[in-house]
Amino acid sequence: MTVGFLIKKGISFFLMPLTIAIMLGAMALWSLHKGHIKKAKRYLVVMMLWIAIITSAPISNLLISPLESQYNRLEQIPANVEYILFLGGDKERRAWEVLRLYQQMPNATIITSGDSLYDAESDAFKTARFLQEVGIKKENILMQEDAKDTKDEAQAIKKRIGTKPFLLVTSAYHMPRAMKLFQREGTNPIAAPGDFNHPEEDGMNSIFRSEHLEKTERALHEYLGLLWLFLT
Repeated sequence: MTVGFLIKKGISFFLMPLTIAIMLGAMALWSLHKGHIKKAKRYLVVMMLWIAIITSAPISNLLISPLESQYNRLEQIPANVEYILFLGGDKERRAWEVLRLYQQMPNATIITSGDSLYDAESDAFKTARFLQEVGIKKENILMQEDAKDTKDEAQAIKKRIGTKPFLLVTSAYHMPRAMKLFQREGTNPIAAPGDFNHPEEDGMNSIFRSEHLEKTERALHEYLGLLWLFLT
């Protein structure tokens, strides 16, 4: 695990909206401890307003929609494609897009990808097992288990298949950054996004909802990742 990887993860953690809310709450408690009642009240008001913003449907949709609108669902599969690369993370939601594509190209090789920071089993292994459970033959699945992030996944696929075209399957919100990383490494990905969000299902007045917080955090994580790409 490189220093750069740890720095990137650390910066991302401290800039996540829930972390900011917790820090505001901690500052309010510290102000109370010091007897600064007015300052503590201000921190609490800001914290509650911040939580209302990051857990609201309009804000989460506003943030994630520009990411998801950059690539449409893949309908026409090029004839010369032999591989489907299934990026790690959210395997249950992304897997249905892999299965849909695989039904149209049953001789394709599916490459699962991703290490795990918190589990003895890698994301690639767990995803491969999941695909076998839903009917894909073991011999049609390869794994790249040492990839800690999307850049590692891009470098691993370059070593495995070079410049051969492949379908890149990941969540729609993650696809813009993933495509930039894979193209930067000299690979030839074809965007096949899945796991689209559906803003029309969210009421405009809904706040304090965990699903909206999740979308907000995903979107901000991607924007930070794109900024990191630009800076590096």
